[in-house]
Amino acid sequence: MKKLITGLLVAGSLSSSMAMAGKNVTVEITNLSNALYYTPLLVSAHNKDTHVFQVGSAASASLQAMAEGGDISGLVTDLASVGANNVANPAGGLLAPGASATATMEINKGNRYLSITAMLLPTNDGFVGLDALKIPKKGGSHTYYLNGYDAGTEANDEIINGGGAPGTPGIPADPGGNSGSGASGVTGADHNKSVHIHRGIVGGPSSDLDGAVHSWMNPVAKVVITVGKDDD
Repeated sequence: MKKLITGLLVAGSLSSSMAMAGKNVTVEITNLSNALYYTPLLVSAHNKDTHVFQVGSAASASLQAMAEGGDISGLVTDLASVGANNVANPAGGLLAPGASATATMEINKGNRYLSITAMLLPTNDGFVGLDALKIPKKGGSHTYYLNGYDAGTEANDEIINGGGAPGTPGIPADPGGNSGSGASGVTGADHNKSVHIHRGIVGGPSSDLDGAVHSWMNPVAKVVITVGKDDD
């Protein structure tokens, strides 16, 4: 009887370990825009109570740093503190229009929710984002489309001046080289101070941006999540 009980305990332990074992998940992000570049992406698998951003809520300081200047270090630290599985900068730099980047990670039972974010250049505080999507359990590929959001932390003046630090007006750069210079600014402070859908590019003589080139309609990204099968 003792041997039988021991055997059952060992079998139960093995079964529990197998249940807790992670699945391999591949996340492919494609830039669908005409002339927007993504700053270094952050792909994170985390618990159900964690959010990188939430539409309708004020941006955190770490989200502001990412949305205004492309700095993901604060978000990486925030997520690491709750045990998230992060893949930072899978593209190895900027992600150009039409290009794709892939992040591969192992998802455990506690980190079943996926978030993705990166600043959109050239914008003042625009970003592409996915907020806490529950990763499908079913093996195979699952496709989603992401919107461009406004962090609500900086006026969309559309002036390229090398700015990028939180609280510093202006756009860091236009990597595509399609912009002008010497703009006077097209708009005042945002009416909506919370994270919201970005209204796009205004353009015109008071802007350094070209509405015919830089403007977009959502979605701005395609995401394909490929979940490993149980027998992989």
